[in-house]
Amino acid sequence: MKLFAPLYEKVLKLSAHKQAPNYLAGLSFAESSFFPIPPDVMLIPMSLAKPDSWKYFALLATIASVLGGVLGYAIGYWSFDWLQPHLNNWGYQDTIEQTKNWFAEWGVWVVFAAGFSPIPYKVFTITAGALAMMFIPFVIASLVGRGARFFLVSGLMAYFGSKMEATILKYIEWLGWLIVSILLVAVTYMAFFH
Repeated sequence: MKLFAPLYEKVLKLSAHKQAPNYLAGLSFAESSFFPIPPDVMLIPMSLAKPDSWKYFALLATIASVLGGVLGYAIGYWSFDWLQPHLNNWGYQDTIEQTKNWFAEWGVWVVFAAGFSPIPYKVFTITAGALAMMFIPFVIASLVGRGARFFLVSGLMAYFGSKMEATILKYIEWLGWLIVSILLVAVTYMAFFH
């Protein structure tokens, strides 16, 4: 039974929908401050479906993500004391402590690296606010890091489109089950060993 190929096809069709840019912007904004799903799940199929619009999609994701990062910063700045017990309950305590250490050692560069990497960006935006990092350098680092990531991802999808899509379709079931397995292992680890 194929499970992931039909889901992928559905996401690809939705990514060509006229409201898809609004969904991408909303997801990019939310992921930077509170939502766990990265915007790449919309950006990749949208860039495959409309390769001529890849720069627009990357710019839209970047701007929305930075605005979401500003909300994350505000949450950390004004609500961290209230939020910290909840973050601890959700298993983010070690990540936040490590993030604080990185901020102490690397400063604004950690925001840039987090913006580019697959690490949950919201942890860094909230921590930056909690530590009262200088706001303008935070925004600039976010803009450069998020922009670099989204333009790279979107550009690769647009450039290698049909080749990438064929590879994705060929291995989608295997990749889907691998991701589910990794998530199950992570949830089990967090439930029993943290």
